[in-house]
Amino acid sequence: MLAGLVAVTGSALLCAAALYDLGWRLVPNRLPLALAGAGLVLRAGEGLDALLASLVGALVVAALLGAAWWRGLLGGGDAKLAVAAGLFVPPQALAAFLLATALAGGVLALLFLALRPLLPARIAPAGRAAPLLRRLARAEAFRIRRGVLPYAVAIAAGAILAGPFASIAAGAAPA
Repeated sequence: MLAGLVAVTGSALLCAAALYDLGWRLVPNRLPLALAGAGLVLRAGEGLDALLASLVGALVVAALLGAAWWRGLLGGGDAKLAVAAGLFVPPQALAAFLLATALAGGVLALLFLALRPLLPARIAPAGRAAPLLRRLARAEAFRIRRGVLPYAVAIAAGAILAGPFASIAAGAAPA
């Protein structure tokens, strides 16, 4: 029961991070921190071996994505979210999480590439009274032209696909 509640909470945190990254292209520190806490609670409920394996996996993710952040290939919030997601997914699903995240990132990049030529040359300025959709379209067109991907969307998709609910979908009961 507790594991299911924590899994739902963690998934909601991932969705919140994805939405926040879509809207502002940053991930607030409180979201990865809360997700890491949820992951630690899940793994602690599975025993010391699962907890230690999850910590080692998170360290591997931190090393890989820390290097990507250092080279400017990934945002710091995205790197922190991925490390927290590494604690959230079961240790045996870490490779599946990384693969699903990479695939979701590729789909996201292809979507952005496909949208770029469809953008109008200019979108009317969006003042305070402008309809919300026009304001969002203007902001997103600017972001797409800059080529900044909201990679938290891919991280959230990968973690949800490979996370605690993957075992439920496969027919196994969560720990």
